[in-house]
Amino acid sequence: MITPALAQGAGATAGGAEIAFQVVPFVLIFVIMYFLILRPQQQRAKTHQAMIKAVRRDDTVVTTGGIIGRVSKAQDDSPEVEVEIAPNVRVRILRSMISEVRPKGAPVKAA
Repeated sequence: MITPALAQGAGATAGGAEIAFQVVPFVLIFVIMYFLILRPQQQRAKTHQAMIKAVRRDDTVVTTGGIIGRVSKAQDDSPEVEVEIAPNVRVRILRSMISEVRPKGAPVKAA
């Protein structure tokens, strides 16, 4: 005598289809995350690196700390730039700490 529970479990299982239905949502979440979060962040990082590399003398820069100054000395191979933040007051900052570059003669953005 075979019980009804054993008779039902003896049927063929669709293992491949079950795994596919479990994996597809994770793949969709990763694709959505890539296009909404990772890709824009990589593009912003590329533009920031290009902006930092293009810093020249007499450009107005804004640091990540909020200090605004004019570049008085910048060398292409150096990781530092010299910024004049007040008359005869110069500080050396790392290029990576520059958050915004305003070209010479550019108007100040409204708040």
